[in-house]
Amino acid sequence: MSNANERATQVHCLLHWEKHTPDNVYLTQPCGNGVVKTYTWKQVGDEVRRMAAYLQSLNLPPKSNIGLLGRNSAHWIMADLAIWMAGHVTVPLYPTLNGETFSYILEHSDTALLMLGKMDGKADGWKEIAPVLPEGLPIIGMPLSPKLNVPQWDDIIAQTAPLTNPELPDPDSLATIVYTSGSTGRPKGVMHSFRTMIVIINGMESIWGFSNKERMLSYLPLAHVAERAAVETTSLYFGFQVFFSEGLDTFQQDLQRAQPTIFFSVPRLWTKFYLGVHEKLPAKKQKILFNIPILGSLVKKKVLKQLGMDQVRAALTGSAPLPPNIIAWYRDLGLELLDVYGMSENFAYSHASKPGEMRVGYVGSVNPGVEHRIAENGEVQVKSPGQMLGYYKMPGKMDEEMTADGYFMTGDRGEIDERGRLRITGRVKELFKTSKGKYVAPVPIENKLNNHPKVEVVCVTGPSEPQPFGLLMLSLDAIKELERGEIDKETLTREFHSLLEEVNQSLEDHEAMDYVVVVKDQWTMENGFLTPTMKIKRNVIEERYMPNAGHWVTRKQKVIWED
Repeated sequence: MSNANERATQVHCLLHWEKHTPDNVYLTQPCGNGVVKTYTWKQVGDEVRRMAAYLQSLNLPPKSNIGLLGRNSAHWIMADLAIWMAGHVTVPLYPTLNGETFSYILEHSDTALLMLGKMDGKADGWKEIAPVLPEGLPIIGMPLSPKLNVPQWDDIIAQTAPLTNPELPDPDSLATIVYTSGSTGRPKGVMHSFRTMIVIINGMESIWGFSNKERMLSYLPLAHVAERAAVETTSLYFGFQVFFSEGLDTFQQDLQRAQPTIFFSVPRLWTKFYLGVHEKLPAKKQKILFNIPILGSLVKKKVLKQLGMDQVRAALTGSAPLPPNIIAWYRDLGLELLDVYGMSENFAYSHASKPGEMRVGYVGSVNPGVEHRIAENGEVQVKSPGQMLGYYKMPGKMDEEMTADGYFMTGDRGEIDERGRLRITGRVKELFKTSKGKYVAPVPIENKLNNHPKVEVVCVTGPSEPQPFGLLMLSLDAIKELERGEIDKETLTREFHSLLEEVNQSLEDHEAMDYVVVVKDQWTMENGFLTPTMKIKRNVIEERYMPNAGHWVTRKQKVIWED
């Protein structure tokens, strides 16, 4: 590995690999109908240089904010690099935004131009976003983008000479404004420099030992800091190959193509993989096969191979806890799921579970260079080298979020064990008071309810009610089984009744749920009930369901199916 100064920013990194390994494949992009394109470092460098030259020719004011909208793709990363090489600032926009939030961010961020990438209106919010695109906003259409009458990436790079001697960014200059997905209120624009983004490298290398031989599959939103840190930044720094997913329908095929060595996912997807295997190979059969000497080992390897994860040496999970039984199952297969924890404000550089030191229910210990502590009110406070520059156009807001001695107040409540590992126990502001004047922390209760294989997402609520209650969203698989008659409501009602009793027995009297409701709608990112990292938007859910609480109480049923 060469001198780190050659890779002081992400643009430096591109030029480094373009020079030293020009013919190595960097990006692999499925394009539909079985077509897969690969891009070497030389090809990526050439396209980025040409697009940067075109952006400079537009004579936008220096350090203009340029929006980047689209699902993950090779050209998302190329556009990010081109914006930086042209001397501008990237404003990534979640592809699942609704029209109102999209318009707000576009206006608040002073976006001067929009780079439009992979969108189709099926797995994203394009149908809501398209009608509210501002008239007169310059747009560049990237490959796989909706067909609009705007300048197209391929035409531009065919007609534009590449920058031959680009001006490299100052590591401390503003690189990006990341709008927090936020579980409440308006999103805030978190400002990061190139330095605060690339500072993660030393910690990542010391914990997981990255090299240019890695392979990663990019499918969680690149507009979020976690994917931008774990995939984009590390791949640019270490020079390894990145693969992209075409969509949910081809996800298994995309995984098989990538054969990732490092795989980052969220609990909802780890659970889907787990349930998918159990559907094909029931738990009873697994128990028999896994315990047969030699054969058991072969079967486990085959399961991992079919998942596309037999080459994974580091499996990362974040954003919410996974049930212990699912963690144990993966561990039995030979995959140690390692929790990571971070926030937009510190570019996801905060905590990680180290191999061999993972503790179930804990997000790990501090990354190198990070300090943490628990405040008197139980809040987790973190001091990270990845700390943001501030909030865009909100000069006093950062002071509100920081302590006098430089710790960021995360809003999460937590505990630290004797080995310095952190456990998140909920949000400081998520505590709600029942009509009996007792406070309830919903997250630990939700984690217990989420153990049921037919339940995908849970929200425990009940402010000003006599007792809390739980909202259960069925998994898509469970819904299909109901439709096909493979299970029935009566069976599930009995199971959920037993689940409610079992969980309530582990709670204090004031925490015990009066009932649970099986909701009829799916909570998704598209309809605004989940954040892009698949956390529940508690305020949205409560606004939708709390008006029904009075009626549900009078029904005197322990398990209610929403009408």
